[in-house]
Amino acid sequence: MEKITDFISGQEIQNKPEEIDAVQPFSKRLVEDYGYPKSHIQTRPQFRVKVRPSDKKKEFPVDIAVFQDKNKSDGEEFIIVECKKKNEEDGIGQLKDYLRFCRANLGVWFNGEELRFIRKYESDGKIEFESIPNIPRYGQRLEDLGKFKRKDLREPKNLKTIFRASKNYLAANNVGAVKDEPLAQQLINIIFCKIYDERFTAPDDLVRFRVGVDEDLKEVKNRILSIFDEVKTKYKDVFTAEDKIDLSENSLEYLIGSLQDYCLTDAKRDVISDAFEVFIGKALKGDKGQFFTPRNVVKMMIEIIDPEEDELVLDPACGSGGFLVETLRYSWGKIEKKGKKFNWSEANLSEEKKAYAINNIRGMDLDGFLTKVCKAYMAIIGDGKGAIFVEDSLSDPSKWNGRANQYISKNQFNVILTNPPFGKDLTIDGEAKLSQFDLGYKWKYQKDSNTWEKDKLQKKVAPQILFIERCLDYLVEGGRMGIVLPDGMFGNESMSYIRNWLIKKAQIIAIVDIPLETFLPMTGTKTSVMFLRKLKKIPDNYETFMAIAETCGHDRRGKEIPSDDILDIPKLFKDWKKKQK
Repeated sequence: MEKITDFISGQEIQNKPEEIDAVQPFSKRLVEDYGYPKSHIQTRPQFRVKVRPSDKKKEFPVDIAVFQDKNKSDGEEFIIVECKKKNEEDGIGQLKDYLRFCRANLGVWFNGEELRFIRKYESDGKIEFESIPNIPRYGQRLEDLGKFKRKDLREPKNLKTIFRASKNYLAANNVGAVKDEPLAQQLINIIFCKIYDERFTAPDDLVRFRVGVDEDLKEVKNRILSIFDEVKTKYKDVFTAEDKIDLSENSLEYLIGSLQDYCLTDAKRDVISDAFEVFIGKALKGDKGQFFTPRNVVKMMIEIIDPEEDELVLDPACGSGGFLVETLRYSWGKIEKKGKKFNWSEANLSEEKKAYAINNIRGMDLDGFLTKVCKAYMAIIGDGKGAIFVEDSLSDPSKWNGRANQYISKNQFNVILTNPPFGKDLTIDGEAKLSQFDLGYKWKYQKDSNTWEKDKLQKKVAPQILFIERCLDYLVEGGRMGIVLPDGMFGNESMSYIRNWLIKKAQIIAIVDIPLETFLPMTGTKTSVMFLRKLKKIPDNYETFMAIAETCGHDRRGKEIPSDDILDIPKLFKDWKKKQK
């Protein structure tokens, strides 16, 4: 069996699932998030406790033991962490046994997917246990839990495990909403409360988004509902008066306890996107062709398209906003370089970045839930949420809401980055919609003249075909597009008419073949990414960059694997582009 290095002791240990999924991640969290020194933590050799009171030897091995000081003396244990891969009932039962026979009063059970905190106390001569919202940071007392000033909040290092555990807790324990989409919506509501509280609390003031040990949960819920009322007033473009927080008091206690000592607005954007994917991934409707585009594919597409700070960017099938958020990151990087060059102040830099988000980023999606996620996403990282619309990109623009028409129109955008919905059972029909498009019609090949002629209107068309044409409609002359498409678009004989139509409208800059695993486990459709430039006059002869990405960063089950192969493509592309010049 392969060996790994234990985070705390530095010893080589066996690469067991519970180590990879639970012991090592929580060890890092104790140090990075809770601030405990490694010198106060014991993992190897394992600290041991008695199996029963009469035992003379201590034989039960503890996964992680946190001590009062660096001496790690027997009897000075403070927190016991049980990380074995067990169900909640068995795992917490074993944790309670450990706590009964040692001096620690606090316990944590974590199996990589679920997380619980418990406290041991004595009542009428008996040892009792109760759930608590979290454990204290290093140097804190348990009674200090939740009493955070705004300036005390910390940047989270890994929200993925927290969100995954929260999702599993809510699915198992919340009374009311238990399906993925309603739960995800509730989480978005809670995240907005957290962000609002961070933004509108003075550094030395106590945050309102908090829960303490033994605090009245009705008071906690009323405090959060009060924040949410302010949120709905502040973010009217995201929420309606009918939006509610429907979580039970215990579920709210769990969520608040998990998030309260972090500062989400200081989080790295990758951390937030990881967390969102964990929580809403299953809420995406695969039957409607909606899937997360893996971030390494998104980044590759953005680097090849290379948006400039003054260019307008659109995703007409924006979903939860992956392309838009990563475009913000990419362009903000350019703005930061410019700010460094001209010695801008932090205030000037912040103003420029916010102006870019507001003025240069646009998105649309037919799904109201996903556009709300997208707006939440944009609000977390800065701004730009005001130009995200719930509209059907393939419908007649005159049928859109008037506000969308103010921001999105044909022949307007310099850059389009998108992954349109596709699936074997997904089609667009109806004369009113299909007649807008050349590709809504059948085309006949005239062998004598080696040309194609438009024929009668089709009864139904796959949406990705129409998206190609609609995206080109939105682009200005010379505008660039990166689009994910099923491989059949590039090779099937039945789609020859599409390719013939396309090469008369745009120059094909590049085609990148991406692996079958890219959208697994959601769908096994094999895809490639096509990059186009809209031109009225297409050169007679030109070269097209072509590449194959052999890995996509995860396996068929969606488990992350170390790989940077797909991120090497932009460098190859830049070398090719330089050669063309």
